[in-house]
Amino acid sequence: MSEEDYRGFQAFLAESCGIVLGEQKQYLLSTRLRPVLEEYGYASLRELLEHLRKGVGLGLRERVVDAMTTNETYWFRDGHPFELLATAVLPELERRRCPMPRIWSAACSSGQEPYSISIVVEDYLRARPHAFPGGVQVVGTDISPTMLKKARAGLYYEAEIQRGLPAPARERYFRRQRDCWEVAPEIRARVRFLDLNLLKPYALLGRFDMIFCRNVLIYFSSESRRDILGRMARILNPGGYLVLGASESLSGHTDEFQMVRAGGGILYRLRESFAPRR
Repeated sequence: MSEEDYRGFQAFLAESCGIVLGEQKQYLLSTRLRPVLEEYGYASLRELLEHLRKGVGLGLRERVVDAMTTNETYWFRDGHPFELLATAVLPELERRRCPMPRIWSAACSSGQEPYSISIVVEDYLRARPHAFPGGVQVVGTDISPTMLKKARAGLYYEAEIQRGLPAPARERYFRRQRDCWEVAPEIRARVRFLDLNLLKPYALLGRFDMIFCRNVLIYFSSESRRDILGRMARILNPGGYLVLGASESLSGHTDEFQMVRAGGGILYRLRESFAPRR
């Protein structure tokens, strides 16, 4: 791969989905795009790049972004965010008499995070059925059509189920379907999946009381991170919460949130001075 071709793919990914492909990542690029070359019959990465620039090939752009996107996920990842949702955030929203809390799982991959959120909500509502008269809405978004298709299907192989899902939750909220496990209807019913590029507008999503945006900002430039966080702040309701990955922080990117330590974990709460007007 020539240096010129590599720069071309760097520019394409930055413009298409905000991914910052660092230096000396030629091997990663070649490895992940090899299946795309075979699928579309391209002889080289240069030919693929030329067709991307020309807009040739149905779904080619999405297929390349899909191949280059990391889709690592599992149930109840890191633990603390879901514990805090159950023990701090949902009780607070109930005290504030929020009629219908809304939670956004950004870059949700194959759906384990939004379904984990829905399981926490289901457990809470079983114990307190009158907590939220309008129910709770969970929105999962991702840029990958392949991942969204899998998430909407709600079917997971045994190896996927074993990654973080407690046995009681599996027995209560999943149904065996041949060689897969299917998410129960009551868990799926409150989750909606949408195709969304985090660099694009969020206005059509509506407002939220909590946003999970974990292990994704690390792939963006500093400028894009500030933009994403600023726009997330504008669609959070007053007092709304933002959850980042365990190794991520807001330092140097925004002053619109204040850190909240609770139950051994960290949340970021929208400062009152930045709260959007209703």
